[in-house]
Amino acid sequence: MRPLGIDGAWVLEPKIPADSRGVFLEWFRGAEFREATGQDLGLAQANCSVSAAGVVRGIHYADVPPSQAKYVTCVTGAVLDVVVDIRVGSPTFGRWEAVRLDDESRHAVYIAEGLGHAFMALTDGAAVVYLCSAAYAPEREHGLDPLDPGIGIDWPAGTTPLLSPKDEAAPGLSEAADAGLLPRYEDCLALYASLRGGRP
Repeated sequence: MRPLGIDGAWVLEPKIPADSRGVFLEWFRGAEFREATGQDLGLAQANCSVSAAGVVRGIHYADVPPSQAKYVTCVTGAVLDVVVDIRVGSPTFGRWEAVRLDDESRHAVYIAEGLGHAFMALTDGAAVVYLCSAAYAPEREHGLDPLDPGIGIDWPAGTTPLLSPKDEAAPGLSEAADAGLLPRYEDCLALYASLRGGRP
């Protein structure tokens, strides 16, 4: 695992042994995850979504604490997976980073609590699975407009983004910040420290 440019986000780039039968890989190993992040990933829920090409899901996040960390991969097809730093006070607040997840490279992304997450399906039938540190709780879940020019995600050209009504109605980054809807960086750091047993 290697860290991305946003603190709290990592990408797994596994070695994939292949032979005439196909491939086998370990897409999550607890010891390697702990070595990279300094903590364990508590598993509370596992999700799978299947999307048509052009579907955008997100930008989603949950209240801190406890929020919801996600470990994400694409098992069929391809998606552009996006991490957005929405933590007010973070040195990279408003920054986003994208990683292609697909059924060839088999990369995975870890998104820590307090970060925003979105993806666009690049192929029909793109199947994304993710391990979650906390169960879905509608009263704690929020969204941001994935097309907000204030964030400026560079979605692939030539594809019309298809959003759910809920995501279409989501506020932009500035609007959510003004309304006090975004997590605070200091609260996230305190949560991370507690998950690491007090270690920085």
